[in-house]
Amino acid sequence: MFPGIQRLATGLLLLFGGFGGPFRPEAPRPAAPAVGNDLPQLVFEKYRLPNGLEVILHEDHRMPEVVVDVWYKVGSKDEAPGKTGFAHLFEHVMFQGSKHVPEDKYFELLQKSGASNINGSTGPDRTNYYEVVPSNQLELALWLESDRMGFLLDRAGFKETVDVQRDVVKNERRQRVENRPMGLLERVELEALYPPAHPYHHEVIGSMEDLSAASVDDVQSFFRTYYAPGNASLIIAGDIDHAKTKELVEQYFGPIPAAPGPVPRRPGAEVRLAAPKRVAMEAKIQQPQLYVAYPTPANFMPGDRELDLLGNVLAGGKSSRLYRRLVYELKIAQNVSASQQSGLLASDFEITASPMPGHTLDEILAVIDDEVGALQAKGIDPEELDRAKNQIESDTVRSLEGLHARAERLQQYNLSLGDPGFLAEDLRRYRAVEATAVQQAAVQYMRKEGRLVVTVDPNPDAPIMGRVKK
Repeated sequence: MFPGIQRLATGLLLLFGGFGGPFRPEAPRPAAPAVGNDLPQLVFEKYRLPNGLEVILHEDHRMPEVVVDVWYKVGSKDEAPGKTGFAHLFEHVMFQGSKHVPEDKYFELLQKSGASNINGSTGPDRTNYYEVVPSNQLELALWLESDRMGFLLDRAGFKETVDVQRDVVKNERRQRVENRPMGLLERVELEALYPPAHPYHHEVIGSMEDLSAASVDDVQSFFRTYYAPGNASLIIAGDIDHAKTKELVEQYFGPIPAAPGPVPRRPGAEVRLAAPKRVAMEAKIQQPQLYVAYPTPANFMPGDRELDLLGNVLAGGKSSRLYRRLVYELKIAQNVSASQQSGLLASDFEITASPMPGHTLDEILAVIDDEVGALQAKGIDPEELDRAKNQIESDTVRSLEGLHARAERLQQYNLSLGDPGFLAEDLRRYRAVEATAVQQAAVQYMRKEGRLVVTVDPNPDAPIMGRVKK
């Protein structure tokens, strides 16, 4: 076991009920060497209702609370061109009431029951809705989630709700994109990295034009297609009675009909840039910003974990290569970061930095290229690799202390692999990575001739969100 992990992992014996624990994988897991038998596993049960809903149960009786977390396997990647923003729009609409829940009563009912956390989120690959409630309010949470899954469209005033929430989302776009420093950056990167037909080509929040043009029929069709039980997974984690919880799940979710057919998926895969791309932007900001992105493999694919470790070696802390060189030694950068941004269909490895006054983005880019080139030619030291592995494993174990974080990790593994119990195997994969594999990943994916470089220069006359220079 890596230094610094033993105490955390020992504590997990008590936290999770042991390092064994049942799991019932429904999909093959990626092959991984059998490295280490001392890693934690989250104890859970997974089963499927006849209508296709996946159910995951995880018991933890330390606190009298329960997390109810529903993941719908729909995100912005499932939106057709010209109809973007639908998944995020539903994140809002789903909280406004359903057939048996009046308008704006969802939060009120949960807050009166003592809920400590209520929210939802949308990403490229999934949309989720969750609440953390006292354990004696589990039935209320299940009723609310099941009613919006099964009866959202059967409520009076659905059109009015869509119109109101459409305006709410458009206002959110104004706040988070149009009035945010460099808010245009995400769109610029996505459109440069992914071709127009790729599911990752557009922003999660969607465009103003598409949101304005969306008809109620479009919105209803999107819901019927993607919000059926067979396209969702429900996790109930915390202070639960196993048998009683199963009865409640069957009572509230069992009667919801299955979708009439398979869920359509837009085709998308890893991308490669045939030539280097460089985009020059300007924005109403104080300091220039540099973004360097390399197309990389999807989450859990060969190379993905190696690139996670590479990001840590390059910029994971003050002793990392880029931080030490740019910030400490040369003193030409205020900050630098590097990380693998993993997605279900494709990923990108991104390096970001900002210069000290009097220095340029091209100076920083030259040093980045120098350090990446040295790593590609000579590899990494065993001490660097051990430190990166140690940091990733430590961060992972610490992240499991919270009940909701554990529920989310079970859901993420289930979405990506069909196996909520992939935690120990995932950590084994990191442990098994050799220095030569990290070097090979750098050589294969961090190519100057196949990357995107975005520079953002300050301009007090430019929009705060930025614009592409002509």
